[in-house]
Amino acid sequence: MKKVVLAYSGGLDTSYCLKYLKNEKGYEVHTVLVDTGGFSAEELTAIEKRAYELGSAQHANLTILDKYYDKAIKYLIFGNVLKNNTYPLSVSAERVFQAIEAIKYAKKVGATAIAHGSTGAGNDQIRFDLIFQTIAPEIEIITPIRDLKLSRQEEVDYLAQNGVHYSWEKAQYSINKGLWGTSVGGKETLTSSQPLPSEAYPSQLQKEGEEKVTLHFEKGELVGLNGKTDKPSNNIVALEKLASAYAIGRDIHVGDTIIGIKGRVGFEAAAPLIIIKAHHLLEKHTLGKWQQYWKEQLGNWYGMLFHEGQFLDPVMRNIETFLQDTQKTVNGTVTVSLKPYHFSLDGIESENDLMNTGFGQYGEMNNAWTSDDAKGFIKILGNAQNIFSSVNKLDHD
Repeated sequence: MKKVVLAYSGGLDTSYCLKYLKNEKGYEVHTVLVDTGGFSAEELTAIEKRAYELGSAQHANLTILDKYYDKAIKYLIFGNVLKNNTYPLSVSAERVFQAIEAIKYAKKVGATAIAHGSTGAGNDQIRFDLIFQTIAPEIEIITPIRDLKLSRQEEVDYLAQNGVHYSWEKAQYSINKGLWGTSVGGKETLTSSQPLPSEAYPSQLQKEGEEKVTLHFEKGELVGLNGKTDKPSNNIVALEKLASAYAIGRDIHVGDTIIGIKGRVGFEAAAPLIIIKAHHLLEKHTLGKWQQYWKEQLGNWYGMLFHEGQFLDPVMRNIETFLQDTQKTVNGTVTVSLKPYHFSLDGIESENDLMNTGFGQYGEMNNAWTSDDAKGFIKILGNAQNIFSSVNKLDHD
């Protein structure tokens, strides 16, 4: 019997694919879930049980949290990556790594085909296909939802016809949770005007008032939280738990999809947004002007290529090397205030802080140069524009 590996999430689309591939196409379906931080142990057990109930011949749960952090999230933090200054690549990044692990698993079990539940109108289809065809071009890619152009209602109806009852209320919102944030798609995000209802977000407001939290960075990595040292992935999880109680990190991202149409998706990403903003603040204090400038250019490129599924392009490793090198002096503690639905950055403490008062205080005191030094500097600095203005007899009206 033909063997296909299905990149499985337990959601509506992949549940449909499992039934369809087994019943309509006669495949022996092997399912694999790649956990990038979005599932509890209980949820993983329940999803495995569900996969077997739907007809999976063999199911595997692969948890890659630390690998995902080390190879992806770390560099997204170093680059302060926010797509369109808004979105922390919550799903974009994890899809790439889910694809990498799924295709490796397909090769391992000797599958002749690999399947995923993406539609033909989104970014995920490209991320999965690009990774699959690069790592294993000999393995056929099957995409039932895309090929049949199915609506969510048609998927629900097909599952019901095959004895699988899926809540339509649950199917109305597509929720993808991972270590680096949760995306929320629904009927409202298909419009340009409607906000997502509060209840659509997984985290609801539980705390009022204000709470201080300290983030400790070493070489750009979050190594401590509130004075407790732990590995960065654990610190991200811990910060998310603290901040999501304030319903922080909700927003809607509007961007250009890889296929050329505009896309709109809701998300909540309390920890990612706090970490990126805190890290960026620390960099403002500890990096030079041109380091910050070039980081902004390359971080933006890195995020764009990552978002568009080009993670395996060798230039990504080159950019990572640059980003890593810039983090040598990004050390210190950032204090953040958590409040209902938002947060504020209070300040930093760092031995590498370039606001060293021994050299001067902005707008107050020049300790390292004289008045004559300042006048001479300003005169030389103005030479180019003064010469141009004089030669061309500009009147500057």
